Amino acid sequence: MRKVKLGIIGIGNMGSVHLQELWNNTNPDIEVTAVADINPDRIEWAKGALAKAKEAHPEYDIPDLAYFSDASEMLKSGLIEAVLVAVPHYDHPHYAIEAFKCGLHVMCEKPAGVYTMQVKEMIAEADKHPELKFGMMFNQRTNCLYRKMKEIIESGEIGEIKRTSWIITNWYRPQAYYDSGAWRATWSGEGGGVLLNQAPHNLDLWQWICGMPCKIDAKLHMGKWHDIEVEDDVTAYVEYPNGATGTFITTTGDAPGANRFEIVCDGGTLVCEDDKLILKKLDKFESVFTKENTVPFGNIKCTTTVVETDGLNPQHKGVRAAFAGAILRNEPLVADGREGINGLTISNAMHLSTWTGKPVELPFDEQQYKDMLMERVKTSRRKVATSSVVSDLSGTYNS
Repeated sequence: MRKVKLGIIGIGNMGSVHLQELWNNTNPDIEVTAVADINPDRIEWAKGALAKAKEAHPEYDIPDLAYFSDASEMLKSGLIEAVLVAVPHYDHPHYAIEAFKCGLHVMCEKPAGVYTMQVKEMIAEADKHPELKFGMMFNQRTNCLYRKMKEIIESGEIGEIKRTSWIITNWYRPQAYYDSGAWRATWSGEGGGVLLNQAPHNLDLWQWICGMPCKIDAKLHMGKWHDIEVEDDVTAYVEYPNGATGTFITTTGDAPGANRFEIVCDGGTLVCEDDKLILKKLDKFESVFTKENTVPFGNIKCTTTVVETDGLNPQHKGVRAAFAGAILRNEPLVADGREGINGLTISNAMHLSTWTGKPVELPFDEQQYKDMLMERVKTSRRKVATSSVVSDLSGTYNS
């Protein structure tokens, strides 16, 4: 059986998770043949971890790895046909673009990038190579609850969306988390806080299921609950093209926090909470009832049910399996990499709304956003020089 020969750029937190899961044969049609990391300690870790994996699973015939301190050398080595990009946020587009130019399929960790202008460059390069697969690691799209929500909304069963609300505050992080790395929660290292690190999955799901808003008014608090320079508390109000409204609330400062996603439609309401999906279905669409009803305090009958799903939630394994299937058999991806710009557009607009002190209409002034971000990078109290940030500040993109 032919396997996809995969290289991983960055074997930090997420890169090492992917590596170890693949060594555990979670995706038998993928084999990791090379890894790259600028940190020698991570290379040494990979060597030791590989030896342990081979000893623990001799039945899997785990291949040896080629190790690179320079990702560009790995991309040009001829040892891989696909790459998983798991580096700091600013460099996601940088390495994706370079990989496409080397004729490699790309799977990119979230977020797609830090600002939409650089992500558009990545998408433009991907479009030059239609023969190559481009995926985004939006593993939450594999969750049966969210897949079912999308199915119900798209079916029209409960009509047009009137209101959306997501309270996603169970991203609690103590100060020690932020103190664990100089790049964490800095404008120069991550390009933002909870919106760029913890909540990209939620922003993606929000737009994937409900569609993109057209106007955003946000209040972001920088370092409200922690000693950090970026946002750790967010409240946003949005408007949709059809007149619907929505709210998005997130933070890393609430304990234990909550996760409640509600979509109110003309014919009922969906509530996803506590690992259950509840459908409150009206006997008649509200827009019809309000015109026909003659009783001042009339109400619509409603039936409440727990929605059945297929129960499947393969997460990273599912995204990787689809990526391999796309390469080997032209099967669909869980999330096309080009869709990564959508959630980022929302978070960029939230930042811009706070920085300018007024609502932001989509599409927004992307150059204004980048300029305001780079001003914050210049004054970031923890300097982290990733290649993309350095090139942005010098006005030159180094591909």
